[in-house]
Amino acid sequence: MYQHPQEDYSYMDNHYLDNSATTQVCKEAADAAYTMMRINYGNPSSLHQMGIRAEEAVEEARRIIADSLSVQAKNIFFTSGGTEANNTVLFGAAQALKRRGDRIIVSAVEHSSVYESAKRLSELGYDVQFAPVNADGVIDIDAFKGLLTDKTILVSVMTVNNETGSIQPIERIAKLVHKNCPEALFHTDAVQAYGKIPLKPKKLGVDLMSLSAHKIHGAKGCGALYIRDGARILPLLYGGEQQHKLRPGTESAPLIAAFATAVVCLDISQNMEYIKRLNAYALETLKAIDSISINSPDNALPYIINISVSGIRSETMLHHLEESGVYVSSSSACAKGKRSYVLEAMGVPDDRIDSSLRISFSKYNIKEDIDALVEGLREGIATLQRK
Repeated sequence: MYQHPQEDYSYMDNHYLDNSATTQVCKEAADAAYTMMRINYGNPSSLHQMGIRAEEAVEEARRIIADSLSVQAKNIFFTSGGTEANNTVLFGAAQALKRRGDRIIVSAVEHSSVYESAKRLSELGYDVQFAPVNADGVIDIDAFKGLLTDKTILVSVMTVNNETGSIQPIERIAKLVHKNCPEALFHTDAVQAYGKIPLKPKKLGVDLMSLSAHKIHGAKGCGALYIRDGARILPLLYGGEQQHKLRPGTESAPLIAAFATAVVCLDISQNMEYIKRLNAYALETLKAIDSISINSPDNALPYIINISVSGIRSETMLHHLEESGVYVSSSSACAKGKRSYVLEAMGVPDDRIDSSLRISFSKYNIKEDIDALVEGLREGIATLQRK
């Protein structure tokens, strides 16, 4: 029989610095999910009181997430996560707007759920362009302008890069898109930004925005998509009346409730000030090690630091750190160990790409986590570095 894991498992006392891959679910969110699983467990589409109460919980969650973006609840659609939200945008917009044109522009440093979707659309005959970035991983505005034509139907540029923390000038990009291609839709994957910096899609000029719960101490398997009024995209899924048929299927009320609860528990400004101090301490100690290079730009989101350790491959150092109870990533968790095309697009040398690691923080990290990381890196350099 399945045994419920106890919270004194030894690994829970280790130094988890892989929060851009996923975060620990906060207790409040876990409790909300449990309540929806065990007490308020009706199907939100059922017409009896159990269903109505479940539907009320889902709609309250929708309002909470909408309020966090200063938009209306009707503009929020729940998905299974950021990947589904991104796929819905790229394939849904491409299908809906194909009579207007065929050009789709995405940045060269997008998350794989956008990047691979764009490659697939190219195979299907769409004119897909990958906008280049500079050495800081930020869109080359002049090159981007040159890609905008009257055939452009969709532009997708992420708010914060998941590997380096580079922040894109979303508001400026949106203005260029709407000025030069008024019929095009502008989408941003805000998965790594949401809950960390204030986001207001209307102010930014964003037509569509993807979100994910498990990056902000919600549960895996739940995300959301903001769609402004009048922005038409076609669904990926068919077979139900839920969410205006754009995302049919029984809503995962437990995960949705956990998502909204995690949002309620956020304090963006307080968390940011704390993470800035952790980031500054980490950079100070990391830069003191001769073998380490910093790949993240100076103005990156402080939640993410990308480094390279000279002479030691990423996977080798990652597992060395793991033996010391320190958990980090090599590039993106979704990449499964493949070479980072994000760092390649930034012009990072091959040897640094092959030795890159991503360190990412959450509000639960403390100074001792960084001390353990630095100690593990020093030991690894001393024992693993190629001479």
